[in-house]
Amino acid sequence: MAGENCATCGLRKKYDKRPKSLLGRLWRFHANWCPGWKAYMLSLPEGERIGLADKYGMKKFK
Repeated sequence: MAGENCATCGLRKKYDKRPKSLLGRLWRFHANWCPGWKAYMLSLPEGERIGLADKYGMKKFK
């Protein structure tokens, strides 16, 4: 369930378009502690997980 929501998250899309917008920064802050995002990241294959970790600057998922 979390994977479906995280993959299509509207706030994540806003971050991808404009990372410095208020909603983009809110998503980035939220993703640091969100248990759903953590489960989503850990469910991804290693290559995809590392790619997203690099894209979003999340060292704990590398």
